[in-house]
Amino acid sequence: MVAMTISKIIESAKEVLDIEAKSILRLKDNIGEDFDKAIEALYNCKGRVIVTGMGKSGIIGKKIAATMSSTGTPAYFLHPAESTHGDSGVITRNDVIIAISNSGETQELMNLLPLIKRFGCPMIGMTGNVNSTLGKTSDVTLDISVEREADTLGKAPTASTTATLAMGDALAVCLMEKKGFTKEDFLMYHPSGKLGKGLTYKVKDLMITGDKRPIISDNISFTDAIRTISEYKLGMAMIVDGNGVLSGVLTDGDIRRTIIKYNNTSELTVNTVMTTNPKRITEDAYAASALNLMEKYSITALAVVDEGNKPVGVIHVHDLLRAGVA
Repeated sequence: MVAMTISKIIESAKEVLDIEAKSILRLKDNIGEDFDKAIEALYNCKGRVIVTGMGKSGIIGKKIAATMSSTGTPAYFLHPAESTHGDSGVITRNDVIIAISNSGETQELMNLLPLIKRFGCPMIGMTGNVNSTLGKTSDVTLDISVEREADTLGKAPTASTTATLAMGDALAVCLMEKKGFTKEDFLMYHPSGKLGKGLTYKVKDLMITGDKRPIISDNISFTDAIRTISEYKLGMAMIVDGNGVLSGVLTDGDIRRTIIKYNNTSELTVNTVMTTNPKRITEDAYAASALNLMEKYSITALAVVDEGNKPVGVIHVHDLLRAGVA
């Protein structure tokens, strides 16, 4: 056993991280037309994405499949050794295969290739040797090669598995963006745990109600409206007509623009300067939807209305952030 000082251990640990970080950055040079083809194949998949790999590649493959499944792409990990003993029955002609092998010659994976070809499934090969059997037989080949492994022997799958994992994450993230995967979709797949906790809230759970709602009539003076907004400290007020229906909102931004536009504001009524047809939301909508609207239109508060378009509350971005809706 070789004795190692604390400084040597720290030095070795930093070297491992440097090697693995470089292995990921090196992948950027491999992102091009083949990566785009891989995304297209996955996007157009009518069945499931079947991920397969042996040993450490298989462990990484399980994570890739799990990430895809949780971000809107049904995926399944198939163990290549078990596949030739009946488990290959999960493969259908509508599936897309992601086959992982650093060498590109893993025997268990080679045994599965004829069945994949027989079904005519598009196959994305992830390998460190693009000239290998896997590299040459794949419909799309993604180069995950690294300059060296991070261990002192240069043998243990370390940098190569890190690079494979990063490439899999790149596939999953680009795919979810192409599919338009939203926070609401994320909630559906993560209803429990810390990740989904904040997204389970509905607007009615977080909105401000009762006498804390800043509601004013559309015929009051601009000056009185400013007083109301200052009193409620929400940066806005909801404006209603004679029937109590939302007709507009007056925000801090509206106030600034009005003061700049008019030399004398004393004679103005609120309906002449308010924002008409304002953004609004219903109380049964997910709070994440409210946050999406706020981010999209750069606003900090939304009117909450009922079926008759009458204000029942207001929801503020600060309440959403405090609840973990982000």
